[in-house]
Amino acid sequence: MSLDRTDVEKIAHLARIAISDDEIPATTAKLSGILDLIDKMQAVDTDGVAPLAHPLETTQRLRPDAVTESNHRDDYQTIAPATESGLYLVPKVIE
Repeated sequence: MSLDRTDVEKIAHLARIAISDDEIPATTAKLSGILDLIDKMQAVDTDGVAPLAHPLETTQRLRPDAVTESNHRDDYQTIAPATESGLYLVPKVIE
């Protein structure tokens, strides 16, 4: 798909991009190149090709689900100003 000057001016206006008269030819060529590339990619036959979630077929390394630290909650809450049933009590800030 090839763009012309008026197409680029409309696109620039819609995108709120200020393009000078000197930049319009280069911008037209770049945008036309991008659209040509899209046309080429859409022309590729992808029937029978399964979509990929990730380009590398990797699996997540798993580790054993084991507790590695002991519970220190009571130790941490001894220095807190106010606790109740294992929770920290704080002043109400939203009414």
